[in-house]
Amino acid sequence: MTDVTSTVVRLKLSLLRNGLRQSGGRRAAFVASAVVALLFGVLQLLGLVLLRGHPHADAVAVLVTAVLALGWAFMPLFFPSGDETLDPTRLVMFPLRPRPLVRALLAASLVGIGPLFTLLLLVGCAVSVAHGAAGYGVAVVAVALALLVCVALARAVAAANVRLLTSRKGRDLAVLSGLVIAVGAQLVNFGARSLGSAGLGELAPVADVVRLLPPASAIGAVHSASEGSYGTAVAQLALCAAALALLVGAWARTLTRLMTAPDGSTLQAPDSAGRGPASSDGLGRLLPSGRTGTVMMRSLRYVWRDPKTKAAWVTSLAIGLIVPVFNALQGTGSIYFACFAAGMLGIQMYNQFGQDTSAFWMVAMTISSTRDAYVELRGRALALLVITLPYAALVTVLTTAMLGDWPRLPEVLGLSFALLGAMLATGAWTSARFPYSIPQEGHRNVAAGQTGLAWIAIFGGMVSAALLCAPVIALTIALNVSAGGGEWTWLLLPVGAAYGATITWAGLRAAAPRTAAYLPEILMAVSKG
Repeated sequence: MTDVTSTVVRLKLSLLRNGLRQSGGRRAAFVASAVVALLFGVLQLLGLVLLRGHPHADAVAVLVTAVLALGWAFMPLFFPSGDETLDPTRLVMFPLRPRPLVRALLAASLVGIGPLFTLLLLVGCAVSVAHGAAGYGVAVVAVALALLVCVALARAVAAANVRLLTSRKGRDLAVLSGLVIAVGAQLVNFGARSLGSAGLGELAPVADVVRLLPPASAIGAVHSASEGSYGTAVAQLALCAAALALLVGAWARTLTRLMTAPDGSTLQAPDSAGRGPASSDGLGRLLPSGRTGTVMMRSLRYVWRDPKTKAAWVTSLAIGLIVPVFNALQGTGSIYFACFAAGMLGIQMYNQFGQDTSAFWMVAMTISSTRDAYVELRGRALALLVITLPYAALVTVLTTAMLGDWPRLPEVLGLSFALLGAMLATGAWTSARFPYSIPQEGHRNVAAGQTGLAWIAIFGGMVSAALLCAPVIALTIALNVSAGGGEWTWLLLPVGAAYGATITWAGLRAAAPRTAAYLPEILMAVSKG
């Protein structure tokens, strides 16, 4: 057992060391992330220690522990490639028994920035509620139990889903990460504002329930022992230890199944064998004929099937809705926040050729003139408009309804359409001028060495789009500040729509010659990943 454990721990250290040897950029990213994580962990530790003596310190400590456990449970699903040892099937050919392997992998899981960050927060939670010799004695056991439960929970969840996570379709789970992060950030912001006005006492009812659930029950045991409730403290520690035993047992059974059962996740169902290609769907019949319709269908299929493209779209759709809606719910929003939806979706036009990666050579073979390049770019822009136009209108109407500011609906819609048109125009041009590759593996969205190109393309394009919208913005301000101008703000809807359509057409025309003339350079840039 000792030999297996030490070998797996050394394997984990070797994976970390060899990964850092690949490039200087990766080493710099690792060091920077480690410094930031540890600095944040130390600051959180100090903040929790400063809560000692606060009447609601136990509620904060218990809830922080519960949030840590949730993070450990779900992060393997969102970032399956973050730790190469999460996939035990790589060890299936070795003569290893499940239970010694569980102990070895559990020990290896304690190596890394994540466990150290978690340990800092758990120590802070325990110290914030510990008082007396009994409290500190229980705190030592509680911190160790809570950390082991978090790690075992992550491993058990990852092992139960490893077939899915290592499959092509399973990687689509990463799409949820953008949505969860976007929603979670706004919920944290909303909750922080509520606590700021109501105080930490609002956490007490939730904490009373959570302290009965492991691993939060371990921190609850520290508070119970500090208060002299030794029987309750023992029961809470026993509950956490039982949860650890159940998780390890479930993990061992999953490993046994993984190492003895064949992988049928990629086998085709018998009833589907021999079928011909699927017939054209309803959307295909609605699209224009010729190259334009073909390009639109290809782009829409990228949105639905490609994990990286889908993740970008889901994140943009979520944030484009959450920002105006949450601000409206908090009473601090403005109807002009609805333009955020058009802005987030317009970003999808940037680096159009990068999403094709090395497959762009097949597209490049069909472009032999400026006209071909223009039709290609036009099809991609129209595919985006199929989603962005109704979505931007829906978010604008929803925000208007929540704020009750219906007279401003036409001008905000006009501004959204003008902004969308400007971003489509600049996106087409930057796609041809500053293309970059999007790696298919891992969670990087820019290939190594092309980060500068990505920054120039996205932020330079956004600034240019804002400048292109200046005439519509100026007209909006003029009508709103002039006497009697408010009666004519409805004109901003047709003006904005016409301006957006015109600027889109001009941007596509300007980008087409560049695309046709520099196809080899574009192909080389997008194939680096």
